[in-house]
Amino acid sequence: MGIYNSFRLLKNEICNHLGVSNDTVYKWIDKHDMPARRMGRLWKFKKDEVDEWVKAGGAAERNKKKSDQ
Repeated sequence: MGIYNSFRLLKNEICNHLGVSNDTVYKWIDKHDMPARRMGRLWKFKKDEVDEWVKAGGAAERNKKKSDQ
């Protein structure tokens, strides 16, 4: 694993990496358990964790939290 993969990215950086909007990332955090850490007012993401979450289908509609269904 390279240093970039474990680097914590800010919300706008992960949006650019995934090609999605801020609103989509907030929805994924809230309803799809997107791996993220809140540090004060900032959201931080590990690129490798997010990439694995996406590959596992974490963003798919069928993978909503049980409490939201």
